[in-house]
Amino acid sequence: MTDTVISSATKEVVIGFGRPFVMIGERINPTGRKLLAEEMKNGDFSRVEADALAQVAAGAQMLDVNAGIPLADEPALLAQAIKLVQSVTDVPLAIDSSIIEALEAGIEAYQGKPLINSVTGENEVMERVLPLVAKAGAAVVAISNDETGISEDPDVRFDVAKKIVLAAADYGIPAHDVIVDPLVMPIGAMGTAGQQVFALVRRLRDELGVNTTCGASNVSFGLPNRHAVTGTFLAMAMGAGMTSAIMNPMHAEVKTAIMAADVLAGNDTNCAAWITENRDPNAGTGEGGARRRGGRRRPASV
Repeated sequence: MTDTVISSATKEVVIGFGRPFVMIGERINPTGRKLLAEEMKNGDFSRVEADALAQVAAGAQMLDVNAGIPLADEPALLAQAIKLVQSVTDVPLAIDSSIIEALEAGIEAYQGKPLINSVTGENEVMERVLPLVAKAGAAVVAISNDETGISEDPDVRFDVAKKIVLAAADYGIPAHDVIVDPLVMPIGAMGTAGQQVFALVRRLRDELGVNTTCGASNVSFGLPNRHAVTGTFLAMAMGAGMTSAIMNPMHAEVKTAIMAADVLAGNDTNCAAWITENRDPNAGTGEGGARRRGGRRRPASV
């Protein structure tokens, strides 16, 4: 089966079929976070450090690092953020930028084998990003859109993904180092968004043999109680073959759904991770309402 290995200087994470789902923390991203953007722009990375530590503590096996701030020196900021994050945690990172110079700076700063986020099916983008990925010996997220934009037809998105996988092979990048993002649409705006992704993920697994990821929170955008929707979506996507997601591991409903899906898929041996996460802290101490042995109490003698 397909295994994608991502590493830091001291730790490896393997993304693959039949393995525990990999949660990639999304929080180190200034998009839509004005305070974080302003702090990073001014050289204050304290919130980046706090977000990195909090996400790892919550269970993220990898972290996505983005420094896309308008009118800022993105290459310098991304390199600085990566160095900082790698100094406080050992989890592998995804280097996230649409700017080639920022990707280059991030790769130069990184220790290990990173995940590059991302390449699209646009010919010009592939010609710039894929040689960089190959030279670095990295893995890459392949986003299923091209010069025509994002198609609402899942067959078109599959064809774009296949195009990227084949182009990557031309640069010596094996299919196991290409993780496809089938693109998740908001379910509130497109009622078939979930069904489309599930069908796409199955095809990507069965026909191309590639791992998949997504920006998980997109599916519930604009909905109330959105974390419940996101968690259920991910559990169903895992059933279709999705192997990772860029998400917020600090949302309990989402994390719980993922861990439960791993248990039911047989990816959590002996339910060890589930039990560790959910064990009653009072179990075995005589507290917490331990059940009496021997079943039903006998009636008292008259």
